[in-house]
Amino acid sequence: MFSRILLAIDDSASREVAISFATALARQSSGCVRVVHVNELLVGGRGFARETQAEAIGQLEHAVGALRSAGIPTEGSLYVADCFGVDVRIANAAAEWSADVIVLGSRRRRRLARLGGKGMRERVTRLTALPVLTAPAPLAMTTASLPEFSELPAHELADYPSITI
Repeated sequence: MFSRILLAIDDSASREVAISFATALARQSSGCVRVVHVNELLVGGRGFARETQAEAIGQLEHAVGALRSAGIPTEGSLYVADCFGVDVRIANAAAEWSADVIVLGSRRRRRLARLGGKGMRERVTRLTALPVLTAPAPLAMTTASLPEFSELPAHELADYPSITI
């Protein structure tokens, strides 16, 4: 199916899901993976990037190590680009390596932010003819507990009529 998988990672929580997704995809198709991490230059940051070079290399080594420990032939590449060129860098890396598919992590955007369609997935999809697979971000689970009986209100609650259909 896909013998050359390009995995683009970032520093979000979806990175681990994307790594495990690429691992399963590579195992199923006996493929190899190229991990790409693009360190973004900050706008107006005068050459400062979002991560230090050591942090960026650490993220790349973590992903490559996880895939290699699963027995997947893997290599990694680290790039630096401004915030407007990350999508172009990912699409170019896929074209240069002759990838069959691009796997991205996804950040869960809420409410109106997702209607704009300006996410990385949409921008990469516009730039390439390759299939772009998105691994979902993990759901944030709350750990709220139910109130104890003694914590319930002492006064009577209004008795509203119920309708059963």
